[in-house]
Amino acid sequence: MPILMQSPEESASWEWELDEFAPPGLDSALATAVRMSEVLREHGLLRLDSVRWKWFAKGRGSVGITTELAVPENPTKEDLSRRITESRPVAYPNAEVGALRFSGVGSWFDAEGTEHRERDLVVLTVYPEERHLAAEVAVFHDIWGYCDFRGEPHPEVQARNAPRLASALKALEQLLGTTPEPGEPTYFGRADGFGLEMPDLIDGKGPDLTDRL
Repeated sequence: MPILMQSPEESASWEWELDEFAPPGLDSALATAVRMSEVLREHGLLRLDSVRWKWFAKGRGSVGITTELAVPENPTKEDLSRRITESRPVAYPNAEVGALRFSGVGSWFDAEGTEHRERDLVVLTVYPEERHLAAEVAVFHDIWGYCDFRGEPHPEVQARNAPRLASALKALEQLLGTTPEPGEPTYFGRADGFGLEMPDLIDGKGPDLTDRL
């Protein structure tokens, strides 16, 4: 079984400012998440099975409660909205929903072309703020870049996976009508266009990042 390494923070992310795409608010964020998840599912990168978020209160911030719900295979905005509303903590009847992190399983291919399934291959987050709508797609594994997290080049793995991610991001760009901005770089990499930035190679190898895995 090929080894797939996952980082504790994203190796690349792409962020969309969506004020021109849809109004802010929870229902709008959920509708956007459903449409974005359909694109990611079509590309084999994310089959939703759960959504997680924190609750916040005005003037206080986080109330210290996190909720996670199982998500049906083909969720609707209406079902998600109802279930999220029903999950509001009884002790905080006016609590508001924070960033919604949608998780699930995606497919990746090893150097020989064998398909494998992996959780959180791609993670989708939407931000249901009252005055601003935004979304983010993030990746955490080493299959998208030229090197694995040990610094060993694996161009065959990258060639079987990175184009699928790029195709999905381009499809999301078309859906949302705006180009994503690259997220902040992390120890494990950064976005460059619709892929990952090429690492600096020394003697043919990239940096060994396993000290933080």
